[in-house]
Amino acid sequence: MRSPKILALTFALSGLAGAAAVVAFVPACVGGKQQISAEDKDRLKANILDAVPPDAKKVDINFENKVHVVGYKVSPELAPAGTKVTVTTYWRCDDPIEEGWQLFTHVQHEGYDKPENLDTNGPLRELKGNHQVLGPDRWERGKIYADEQTFTMPNDLRGPDTMFYVGIWKGDARLRIISGPNDGDNRAIIAKIKTGVAPKAKPEGKTGAVDIPRLFPVKLAANEKIVIDGKADDAAWGAAASTGPFVDVGSGRPASPPASYPVTGSAKLAWDDANMYVLIEVKDPDVLGYFTDKASQPKDWTVTGQPMTWNHDTAEIMIDPDGDGDNVNYYELQINPANKVFKSQFDGYNQPKTEPQGPFGHEDWDPKMKTAVVVHGTIDKPGDKDEGYTVEAAIPWTAFAKGAKQLPPKPGDTWRMNFYAMENNGGTAWSPILGQGNFHRAARFGKVTWATKESLAADAASADGGVAGDAGSTSAMTGDGGAKAATGADAGTGTALRKPTSTGAPANPPPPALGAPVNTQH
Repeated sequence: MRSPKILALTFALSGLAGAAAVVAFVPACVGGKQQISAEDKDRLKANILDAVPPDAKKVDINFENKVHVVGYKVSPELAPAGTKVTVTTYWRCDDPIEEGWQLFTHVQHEGYDKPENLDTNGPLRELKGNHQVLGPDRWERGKIYADEQTFTMPNDLRGPDTMFYVGIWKGDARLRIISGPNDGDNRAIIAKIKTGVAPKAKPEGKTGAVDIPRLFPVKLAANEKIVIDGKADDAAWGAAASTGPFVDVGSGRPASPPASYPVTGSAKLAWDDANMYVLIEVKDPDVLGYFTDKASQPKDWTVTGQPMTWNHDTAEIMIDPDGDGDNVNYYELQINPANKVFKSQFDGYNQPKTEPQGPFGHEDWDPKMKTAVVVHGTIDKPGDKDEGYTVEAAIPWTAFAKGAKQLPPKPGDTWRMNFYAMENNGGTAWSPILGQGNFHRAARFGKVTWATKESLAADAASADGGVAGDAGSTSAMTGDGGAKAATGADAGTGTALRKPTSTGAPANPPPPALGAPVNTQH
């Protein structure tokens, strides 16, 4: 810290001729951190509270157990073009954070490529030098900070919703959100503001980012086998149902240009009477295995001894076997490039869960699956460029006794599943979450309808088309593997960026056309 100027005043003291007292005036600085001045603190005292106002809407968004968003107000909630809008975010400081972290805000108007940046908008964010006057690194433990911001809606609004995101940034990093509504890239979702603009009608038959994708895996023939070795060279994989390229987990938009998306991927599914077979191809230019053992990496493993793979590179499978998407009795599997596995079963949405190191769900669940991974490149060698890695898994149907209606499933049974390629608690997905929670939100999982060649043929021949009419009578048996997913510019492929990409706390891929973006993992 720059040395403070010292102003010395000498006073002649009564009865002490020649004695002097030296009084030093210095800026408040405690433990090396610059503090807010008494004058600014007095000026902003209306923004420093002991409790959230009772008329605020309650929320809990947890930034690394240090800071929480605990409430917000939006006025007005319906804001047509030209309307002045005030959003107040209420932050609670649980543990003071290091020097240099600052607040950012992105306002994403639907149909606009880039968000409006409000990083310096509001009383707490007034710049003194290059620092917010009452940014999060100057907050006191236990206090509530009212972060009031005002902006005007554009005159040429293009869609029915405007999304309001906030976060905390420093350099090229963001403070990680470990729970609560967010977009998968450590931007907290505060509000979706209605604009009064009618949504554009979607052309008949066209799918978009908000649509739930569908997949029709075909049962293996009696003479078909899949060997779990990570090579993905079995003939059965050639005709297996494919998700196509994963999409941006927050918006559902394409992952292009690829350089903007650290990891992308795709998945295939097949089945027989004994197992579900999963193939996930992950494209990753720097493959990281990372995990060695709990003794040397105690903060990277759960209390039960499982690697917290979502914080580094991993492929992820989410499974809700009863197909209703209600998050009751669902399952999570993660397999990383070194074939380290995280596995758990959950009773409800993210429940049970204990932060910060679990257990997350019922980690004693054992699917007795077989997995294998092949890395295309080198692992844990950052100096070169890799292609990615391939994950294969055979998961016995008996693993899903809790929640499944029948095992193995019958042709026509529909489960809910999602697939992710992850890096640093963000990533790409088969079905984007669109701000409706985190990666666990079963209502946003894709629909997987188990099929046979015979059932698809029967559906194709039926008068109303049935499943085949929805998916195409031959697609599940030929080149595209039976995937019915969002295509074209409205759907695409992608991931949530992990870091800002320009000055301040820059924008990431914008949120979806309808609905809001996503939370991260645990």
